[in-house]
Amino acid sequence: MIDLSSLTIEKAHKDLLSGTYSAVDLAQAYLTRIEKLNPELNVYLEVFSDVIAQAEVADRRLKAKKEVTMLTGIPFAIKDNILIKGRKVGAASKILEGYTATYDATVIKKLKDAGVIFLGRVNMDEFAMGGSTENSAYGVTRNPHDTTRVPGGTSGGSAAAVAADLCLAALGSDTGGSIRQPASFCGVVGLKPTYGSVSRSGLIAAVSSLDVIGPITKTVSDAETVYRVIQGKDPLDSTSIDTEVKTPVKTLKIGVPKEFLSGGGIDPAVLNAFNAGVETFKALGHTIVDVSLPSLAYALPTYYVVNFAEVSSNLARFDGVRFGLRKEGKTVLDEYVKTRAEGFGAEARRRIMLGTYVLSSGYYDAYYHRACQVRDQIRADFKKVFDTVDVVLTPTAPTPAFKIGEKSSNPLEMYLADIFTVPINLAGVPAISIPSGEVVVDGKKLPIGVQLVATHGGEGTLLSAAKILGK
Repeated sequence: MIDLSSLTIEKAHKDLLSGTYSAVDLAQAYLTRIEKLNPELNVYLEVFSDVIAQAEVADRRLKAKKEVTMLTGIPFAIKDNILIKGRKVGAASKILEGYTATYDATVIKKLKDAGVIFLGRVNMDEFAMGGSTENSAYGVTRNPHDTTRVPGGTSGGSAAAVAADLCLAALGSDTGGSIRQPASFCGVVGLKPTYGSVSRSGLIAAVSSLDVIGPITKTVSDAETVYRVIQGKDPLDSTSIDTEVKTPVKTLKIGVPKEFLSGGGIDPAVLNAFNAGVETFKALGHTIVDVSLPSLAYALPTYYVVNFAEVSSNLARFDGVRFGLRKEGKTVLDEYVKTRAEGFGAEARRRIMLGTYVLSSGYYDAYYHRACQVRDQIRADFKKVFDTVDVVLTPTAPTPAFKIGEKSSNPLEMYLADIFTVPINLAGVPAISIPSGEVVVDGKKLPIGVQLVATHGGEGTLLSAAKILGK
């Protein structure tokens, strides 16, 4: 029997090469576990019917020792907003129910070339809007560490799948913390790359100027392995760029935004884990530097104005005419209204309406234009800080995972949970969440994470620093 709980990509690769077990054996082990746990956790929206056939192809590659990569035969879960040709994809929304992708996302092409096995598509907040995976049209995903709690969002299904050993690695997307926050809540590693370093071609758009695809894995080394495969400039995405994972300096300067951490609202256990991380760096001879990021105080309102505006624009295409759900009406307008009212959930409707408002005549300059100006200032503040330090250290989220339903009636309280993650997306820089301990709440051990942030294109330094604190 394969011990999935201790398995990493690195170890599985060695085992597959040595013949300890086959790709079919590995895939079957995950399918068996999915069948057992998915009814309670609600992680997978669909398990693909050809998983064993994919594994057989991987085994032939491994046996022939041709075109074998670190990811050949590795079982992946894919967030339900990343297109795989010929397979259903719906961004966890009723408005795209039954839609089948007509092409592969660029990241999927790269993973196919590497020999990955796709187990299925996993749950998320509808159109990547939310922070708990409670906004899915197909029910909430439950945290494997305590099934009364959320796994985080919007890539909650991806993080829960890795944490519950329902896959060996997963792809998520990060708009304002959607990889890092669920990674923290589920006790796994989540990497949000530099904006543009991973192609968005084939990612269902939420907030085009912020969205980025990234890996969720058990270890930092595994996250690096996946990132190296999926990164790179893509002619299908004009915002994509080439980055190089450079070898960092051995002694690091770690920036700590003390003013940002003194505002209150941080769970004592989270603060203790953060302070332990600071002490670890100190003990290993790295330098801790107090840094100032004054514009971070305005990051949340700035982020949500930008988010709502771009969501309103991007989701305008879902009208029931070309694809997805369609409700008949007496007039064209009536048809639009019925389709969108039934197809979109409450959070999607809220953001569409608020986004339309901030983009409307008379309010554009007061809200959206001003938010773009503040975003430029946030980018400038980060650039200035990275002139003096190598990485910045913060908590990933202010609390451990919260109860299902605890914040769903108060959107503002839910938005405040993103306080440490949204500035990173506004700045476009890379960040990673790594497990930093546990806290006991109601008799259950809940994981918490810390976040490391690097300069634009600084994934090499970021991953090196992350390996100091985690595996």
